[in-house]
Amino acid sequence: MQTQMRKIPATIVTGFLGSGKTTLLRHILQHAGGLRIAVIVNEFGELGIDGEILKGCGIGCDEDGRETAGQVYELANGCLCCTVQEEFFPVMEQLLERREQIDHVLIETSGLALPKPLVQAFNWPTIKNSFTVDAVVTVVDGPAAASGQFADNPVAVDAQRKADPNLDHESPLHELFEDQLASADLVILNKTDLLDDAQQAAVEALVREEIPPQVKVIRAQNGQLDLHALLGLEAASETTIHLRHDHHGSADDPDHHHDDFDSVVVECTALSREATIAALQRLVETHTIYRVKGFAALPGAPMRLVVQGVGRRFDSYFDRRWTADEAQKSRFVLIGEDLDQVALQRAFDAALNPAVNAEAQRA
Repeated sequence: MQTQMRKIPATIVTGFLGSGKTTLLRHILQHAGGLRIAVIVNEFGELGIDGEILKGCGIGCDEDGRETAGQVYELANGCLCCTVQEEFFPVMEQLLERREQIDHVLIETSGLALPKPLVQAFNWPTIKNSFTVDAVVTVVDGPAAASGQFADNPVAVDAQRKADPNLDHESPLHELFEDQLASADLVILNKTDLLDDAQQAAVEALVREEIPPQVKVIRAQNGQLDLHALLGLEAASETTIHLRHDHHGSADDPDHHHDDFDSVVVECTALSREATIAALQRLVETHTIYRVKGFAALPGAPMRLVVQGVGRRFDSYFDRRWTADEAQKSRFVLIGEDLDQVALQRAFDAALNPAVNAEAQRA
């Protein structure tokens, strides 16, 4: 009976596109030390990239590598703040049925989600009696913040804009960034290996302006932190979230900017890692693309290549072998503004095959 009364703690991991949320989750899951963790992944885009990455590192699988039911739940509409009742509530009911098998819940919001409505959902009677928000952890992309990507004043960063036309310094980016910080119980300043000491201090000062004084800011590289600093914070955020300021009010607010972002998928036959990433970088240079993520199938490589990009910065790694029953395709989700799938696919093809494109132009 005592176990039935226990509230299951849930950690909500939020942060803008490419800040390192999935990497943080992988680190937590790989160092869980026997803690039984259920994961809810909310994505913006047509491909379940983040859920696949988590499964690719052995999460949601038994010792023989077979997928087990209910450890990774994927919500593919990309905006928990807008469809909490439609998708989130049924998943929480499923977790409630398995409460004896769960010690902790991790929720990765999409990089475009407003965390406050999600936290408020934990006050619904059924959820409130069984779950509590252990903490809202906001992950900040240090280099992106240092570059002025989330700046409120476009005049102040006009020189930066001219140097990098892909950065959008106006709303909705800065407001979304501030709202994610306003809900935080813990802020992770990530990718500090890409910043010098002065830049780290400047970004931390920027973050401090948006968070309550009691909220800690901790610095990290690749989301690698002691689990004691991340789990077991017992913030019960749902009881105080109404006190946190935000720009958008509710998910029904007409100023909610989720619809300002587009998501399209492009495909290719990848000839090499270098050529594929170079072609994706070319797309980023010529279109308003904030985030790139996907998988590449390289010639002769039995492993699946994960490719992720934030602005012009890309990284890639092999995560697992292709399985016999899956198509070995190279597909990438592009998230940004005013994206045209047909035009982007054509530009991607041209960037991958410059000689063919030049011949077509001559013709």
